[in-house]
Parts: sequence; C-alpha cells; structure tokens
Amino acid sequence: MIKREDVYKIGKIGKPHGVKGEMMFMISDDIFDRQDSDYIILDVDGLMVPFFIEEYRFRSDESVLLKLEDIDTAEQVRNLTGCDVYYERSRSDSEDEVTWAQIIGFNVVNDSDGATVGKILSVDDSTINLLFSLETDKGEILIPAQQELITDIDIKNQTIKMILPEGILSVND
Repeated sequence: MIKREDVYKIGKIGKPHGVKGEMMFMISDDIFDRQDSDYIILDVDGLMVPFFIEEYRFRSDESVLLKLEDIDTAEQVRNLTGCDVYYERSRSDSEDEVTWAQIIGFNVVNDSDGATVGKILSVDDSTINLLFSLETDKGEILIPAQQELITDIDIKNQTIKMILPEGILSVND
C-alpha cells in the first residue's frame, strides 16, 4: 500500500485529449525532465493508486500529454480528471536536486538546538522572498526558505535542518 507521506505532488490530471485515452497532465515539478518513470500515482477518492505510463510527450513547460495503460477512452479519462498526481520520494534521483514540491511534508529542524520547528505545509514562491509555511504546535507560521539557511536535507528521514534567524519564530506570535 502506498502511503501519502511516501509521495509528493507533481501535478494534476486535466481534461481528455482526443478519444483514445490521452489526457492533459498539468505538471508542477520537473521530475519528467530529470528522470524516466514507468508509472505515476494518482489520488483516486483518497487512495494512492499507481498507473503505468504507456507514453507521454511535452506540450509545454507546464503540461504533458499523457497516455496511461488500460485507460483507452475519453470517459475513463473524465473519471480521473482533477486527480492529483504524485511521485514516490524514494524514486527521486539525488539529494543534490531536491525540488520544492518534494519537501512538502518534511519537518524543519532548528540547526542550533536540534528542535523540530514544524512540518512544511507549502512553499510560497509568489514573491521574490521564498517562504515555507509550517504547521507548528502554535499554528501556521511563515519562515524564510533561502538556500543559505538550509544546512542539511535528509530525504530518508524527511527533515530539513535550517539556521533560523534569532527571533524568527516569535515574529508570527
């Protein structure tokens, strides 16, 4: 059984493309540029279900035309439209090329004292200053996500060690 904590979101299934089971796949991670994959995982009614890829081709930087095995009609695609698409963390290539999408759900650990600060809910890249939105015991907080503050990323244990500027955790109080 595939567990939600073992995967990360890489996109969403869009509408059918044609009548033979091809579909639009809006990508939010560049894993298809970096690595070949035999299958993807879809969230179908709350269950993580693997689907083998028959073929795919890029339509743009943000979309892929995708054909999955045993999905042969537009009606079958419509049943999957809107499903979130996931990729297994263990299949991602290396810690040198970790993407922001891949670290959703990781715990942030304060490098100075080893304390867990919170779990990453999302990465806000809508402004020039990248931010992590963390779920903490005090509620949701935002912290800067600059590369120079990150001292270690442990994919296996799903943790990120960070040098947190003094007082940053009390700014959100």
